[in-house]
Amino acid sequence: MTVIRLAIKSLANRWLTAALTVFAIAISVMLLLGIEKLRHSAKASFANTVSGVDLVVGARTGNIQLILNAVFQIGNPVANMSWKSFQAVSERKDVAWAVPILLGDSHRGHRVVGTSAEFFDRYRFRGERQLEFRNGNVFSKVFEVVIGAEVAERFDYAVGGKITLSHGTGPISTAEHDDMPFVISGVLERTGTPLDKSLFVSPAAIEAIHINWKDGLPIQGRSAPTQAVIETMADKLIPTSISAAFVGLTSPIQTFEVQRFVNRYRREALTAAMPALTLYEMWGLVGTAETALLLIAAMVVITSLVGMVTMILATLSERRRELAILRAMGAGPRTVLGLVLSESTILAALGVLLGVGATYIALYLVRPVIDRAYGLSLDVTAPTTTELMILGAIILGGALAGLVPAMRAYAMSLADGMNVRN
Repeated sequence: MTVIRLAIKSLANRWLTAALTVFAIAISVMLLLGIEKLRHSAKASFANTVSGVDLVVGARTGNIQLILNAVFQIGNPVANMSWKSFQAVSERKDVAWAVPILLGDSHRGHRVVGTSAEFFDRYRFRGERQLEFRNGNVFSKVFEVVIGAEVAERFDYAVGGKITLSHGTGPISTAEHDDMPFVISGVLERTGTPLDKSLFVSPAAIEAIHINWKDGLPIQGRSAPTQAVIETMADKLIPTSISAAFVGLTSPIQTFEVQRFVNRYRREALTAAMPALTLYEMWGLVGTAETALLLIAAMVVITSLVGMVTMILATLSERRRELAILRAMGAGPRTVLGLVLSESTILAALGVLLGVGATYIALYLVRPVIDRAYGLSLDVTAPTTTELMILGAIILGGALAGLVPAMRAYAMSLADGMNVRN
């Protein structure tokens, strides 16, 4: 205890350099812990992009490609699945619900998703969070559209406004459906998923805007029916094929049985992917970037500890007389070593405590901002076992780093300390 008191008083006497050292360690701890929290939050958000969907069914392709296209709307499907196959899957007794997904159109670079109104009741994200409307309601007519939060904010759209869709998914389209404008019926709350950048219409709407179209272009010389006429024939506008389907089962136990049924479907080559499993597989593909971030944070921590060692070494020359007097008064090698080691340990521990406190304060302050802007729910729970081990390793590293100046202090002779040259 005497050595610790001496260490505290010694640091208090050099409070400015000690404070700067603690601050540097705290910043590095804040960076490391912040990256770790952000990594876990991003991973959880990525895995929870879609929840409550047991299977995603589409034409025969790889699981990752199917999920990327149907859930994240990245790329284009290699082929469509027929409507009859969709009905065959949805009519199984172990299938509780199934909603179609039709892709291929866009609006000013944002994907248009053709789906049923049931989609908004079934889709879940971040566990059991349900889609909510900021304004308006789900579409109830053929030429009504629901838009995501980012689309509404980017183009300043509101309920009641009119928009037109484009054929194709590129940012620039040469084929416009400007003869059939849509009325915005609802705006979704931000979810932090690709839904924020999407627009939603009914499958009948997708069929309606492609009446008298062939091979991606309108048939010359043919005019489409008016929108009023199309509304009266909405029940007959059934697509012949869809891009994919989200399927929910009566029991999770049936997942593998239904998956085998789909993968072995004889009438058409289909694929059934389990979203949760595939999403974790996809996260593994970006593990390199994740590791790189952690390595950068670890290097910052090491740099701050090296700075602490440098600070202690730099002050040893000024403390030669102090250490020599301690040895002259009977302080043994253990006391000298313990003094310097205690200082480095105290600095590291204070830096860790300050860094942890600053991290949680920052998380609480920026959490609502990040949630609104990016839909990312930051994890502000107590430190995990892994995080506690990392923090303990930093303190231990600080103590071990103090061995260098401690051995240097021990090597200083009593005569050298009593005869310091000016």
